[in-house]
Amino acid sequence: MEFFSAREVTKSFVNHRALDKVSMSVPEKSIYGLLGPNGAGKTTLIRIVNQITAPDDGELTLNGRTLKPADTYRIGYMPEERGLYKKMKVGEQALYFARLKGLDKKTATKRLKHWFEKFDIQSWWGKKVEELSKGMQQKVQFIITIIHEPELLIFDEPFSGFDPINTNLLKKEITGIRDRGTTIIFSTHNMGSVEELCDHITLIDNSRSIIDGPVQEIRNSFKLDIYRVGFEGDPQKLYGLLSPAYEVLELTGGLTGHTARIKVHRKSDDNLLLKQLIPHLHITSFTEEIPSMNDIFIDQVEKQKKKTPNPKASQ
Repeated sequence: MEFFSAREVTKSFVNHRALDKVSMSVPEKSIYGLLGPNGAGKTTLIRIVNQITAPDDGELTLNGRTLKPADTYRIGYMPEERGLYKKMKVGEQALYFARLKGLDKKTATKRLKHWFEKFDIQSWWGKKVEELSKGMQQKVQFIITIIHEPELLIFDEPFSGFDPINTNLLKKEITGIRDRGTTIIFSTHNMGSVEELCDHITLIDNSRSIIDGPVQEIRNSFKLDIYRVGFEGDPQKLYGLLSPAYEVLELTGGLTGHTARIKVHRKSDDNLLLKQLIPHLHITSFTEEIPSMNDIFIDQVEKQKKKTPNPKASQ
């Protein structure tokens, strides 16, 4: 079920078009990846969703109806650029932002205490923001973002400044929030996090959405029909065993055996590959190479560069 959508959203500034009929459909209770290189238009779209700026054309909906100014209370946004007041004490500031988001003091204090204990940062309550490291400030920013329990959360590079341990902590909390019913839009350049966390993605480049859909379906759609075969036996036999439907792209060997990368030129023949090899070689492994989201991201962005060598799009 769709929870948030953007349909043919267009936005222009004085010297460039930031978004050119961009569309995305975010399923309810999903983590949706919003991807793209710097200047692609991601930040502009996020600002429109948060109603910081308005689109020139297009429609945005939230839970089946047109997005309205009052919906900002149903949205939580953690920007890449942190917005904490450096001279203000952490607890006072967290309480201030919680009240701005519509919580009464008692409820806000109770929820903040819960999250500060959960993140083991109770001792920071009375410290000034400028006394905290970037990672510590990030934790506070995260708590402020989710404290009013919004229906839609938008994270822009949420793991910036975190070490691996705290990154895993935040990932766990994000998936937990999703599991409790919140819909999440996740903007990042970290493709590993996309594959780990996101159910669906939209890739924006040069102001346009060029790929969208479920992550696994996208990866499968970019398969090159290449298989990695581990085996024991005479590697030279491999070339004589295979029909013209197969091509050995790479052959490497070691003490424990050999590995071949084999291209299948006719999809109908991929299941026959093992049948040709098993009678003559001892097969130790057989896996299909599926491109990572990082490979797909780089490939598609490079193709867009060739199509538009002088892009004017910008965030």
